[in-house]
Amino acid sequence: MSSPSRAHSFNAAAAQYAANRPSYPPAVLDAVAELGELSLAGARVADVGAGTGIATALLRERGAEVVAVEPGAGMAAEFRRALPDVPLVRGDGNALPLATASRDLLTYAQSWHWTDTARSVPEALRVLRPGGALALWWNTDSADIPWAIAQDERIARACGVEPKERRRPDDIRAGRLSGLAELPHTRRLLRWSRTVPLDTHLANVTSHSAFLILDEARTARFLAEERATLGALFPAGLVEETYVVDLLVARVP
Repeated sequence: MSSPSRAHSFNAAAAQYAANRPSYPPAVLDAVAELGELSLAGARVADVGAGTGIATALLRERGAEVVAVEPGAGMAAEFRRALPDVPLVRGDGNALPLATASRDLLTYAQSWHWTDTARSVPEALRVLRPGGALALWWNTDSADIPWAIAQDERIARACGVEPKERRRPDDIRAGRLSGLAELPHTRRLLRWSRTVPLDTHLANVTSHSAFLILDEARTARFLAEERATLGALFPAGLVEETYVVDLLVARVP
């Protein structure tokens, strides 16, 4: 589980997060339905750690009956602006404010790593109906884009952290890290990309928790240097961001 200060840092930057973070390709929800052996249309779904509603909106577009669960005040306020007609309850994955056996599907988009799996796995099993499914996924960086690898190293230096580990863990290690090692689950990697203006790319980069807890002067220095570096690489001012969605889906017995 990551630190509480980093988890709560998103609330002050909720609008930046909503405007600049990437969404997910249709193949993600296709895979969730396939691996979870369910139809999203009409499914009773809880999107946990919903943030500003990026995944919630996609689930609703598929016809799911979605309730969002979000602990942060800032993120919840941004969610309500974006999706005013979607039910939203305050809470987190460690203590779900949901009835036992009440959901067909629980989704955690970019949020499972903020939970304590010793608590969140039993909570998920409590809330899911028999035969229900738990889906965890993350937009991770592609391991084969040279300019992005170099950028990761610059980010690590600026924030005083270790560079990202870009090697993919095998399925067994992924299950262990997710806390799902004892549950039947399947892992799938889904590659996709988006092309965005340089300003959007930089706002996306600095919406991550390592920057949100960094002092403003260091962030401003990084942005000035990074804008010059990427401006030379992308003279048209458009950046192609390449992702691999790392998806794990577990079925409840």
